[in-house]
Amino acid sequence: MTKRLAAATLGDLPAEVARPRFDRADVATGVVHLGIGAFHRAHQAVYFERLLASGDTRWGIVGVSLRSPTVAAQMNPQDGLYILVTRRSEGDALAVIGAVQRVLVAGPDTGAILALIANPSVQIVSLTVTEKGYCHDPATGELRGDHADIVHDQANPTKPRSAIGLLCAGLAARRATGAGPVTVLSCDNLPDNGPLLAGLVADFAEQVDPALAAWIAAHVSFPATMIDRIVPATTAADRDALAARLGLSDEAMVKAEPFSQWVVEDRFAGARPPLESVDVQMVTDVRPFELAKLRMLNGSHSLIAYTGLLRGHETVDQAIADSAIRALVDALMVEAAATLPAVPGLDPARYSADLLERFANSALDHRLAQIAMAGTGASAAASAVAAWLLHLDGPFLNDPLAEELHAMARTAGGDPLALVALACRYAPVFGALGQSPDFVKLLQSAMLRLVPLAEAA
Repeated sequence: MTKRLAAATLGDLPAEVARPRFDRADVATGVVHLGIGAFHRAHQAVYFERLLASGDTRWGIVGVSLRSPTVAAQMNPQDGLYILVTRRSEGDALAVIGAVQRVLVAGPDTGAILALIANPSVQIVSLTVTEKGYCHDPATGELRGDHADIVHDQANPTKPRSAIGLLCAGLAARRATGAGPVTVLSCDNLPDNGPLLAGLVADFAEQVDPALAAWIAAHVSFPATMIDRIVPATTAADRDALAARLGLSDEAMVKAEPFSQWVVEDRFAGARPPLESVDVQMVTDVRPFELAKLRMLNGSHSLIAYTGLLRGHETVDQAIADSAIRALVDALMVEAAATLPAVPGLDPARYSADLLERFANSALDHRLAQIAMAGTGASAAASAVAAWLLHLDGPFLNDPLAEELHAMARTAGGDPLALVALACRYAPVFGALGQSPDFVKLLQSAMLRLVPLAEAA
């Protein structure tokens, strides 16, 4: 039987695998992280790993699984250790990450989780629980009082099921012990995630205990963040291949692209880690960086996905190597960059270069069909919208309005300009924008540029 990665077997790893550069016995728990999935292990935990390696041993992580004991079963027998495989075109880089000390499971370990949040050494409670975990109405940003988990947690505040309920119970325990202020750091890919979470917590706490709500308002901060790294799902084949390569099995391995970005609003309630020393961008306002990601990364992904599929490509790296698509992406980058505010730390030209390097990474096998989505903008950006329209009768549409969109494409009967006209009159997608003559002309021009590209593929 293959031995398993753990503290006792670190010495059995090949020399190519980097090890933690600190004594884990000296590390204090400074971070409790709710939702310890692959993204956290490939992103935030890596930044705290660097802090620990710098000699600042205050920032060890205890992870919390909210729904399933799977991650605890993967990591605890390995002493919290796991390998990050950084996927590069020229070959993988492997490093053991030691920042996570252990994993607790909500339910059986709820008491221990609450006690840990109440511990004075803990200065940050962070979250990656996905949008669903916020139990809110995305349209209004308000807590869903009718959500089954919220109803349960408000009736049973010491036995919470939801991330919001668990967080509030932990903050109540911290208030009771007098452990002092703490920072709650949402690391989910949601706009204005800090203010959103602050509002949900305040609403929940007000319903349970107005005095707790007042204490949270005075002693807890909720900075906004922006996170970015591609972290593909780990498969059994990935784990088997790693075990064959290393002679050790790792049930908790994760893989990621080389690029990683973390932008954090510099507004901490208690002790603040020197994150800027490990390449985190500490800023006064995260929103310009969110705009850059939305307009330059997401817009480019839309354009690459649909034009790439039209030209017969399957992956992002194949599509970006196509000179016709690359020209469109370059133009989109220029247009998008011109719309961004000038703020310290935001360099659109550097960001554009980073994005193009990421797109060319063949090791990720980033499938175009997985990222196909619509985009908007000026002439180059309109190409993404036009490419999306050309796919409305294809197999890659994953949309709540799919049935109506498919019907619209069939009505157009293969006439691309008729499709533009029908789409611009379709209010659920374009709203008032579709009534703008300038937008219609822009979209018509983009469509006329794209159709020859598809026919030439």
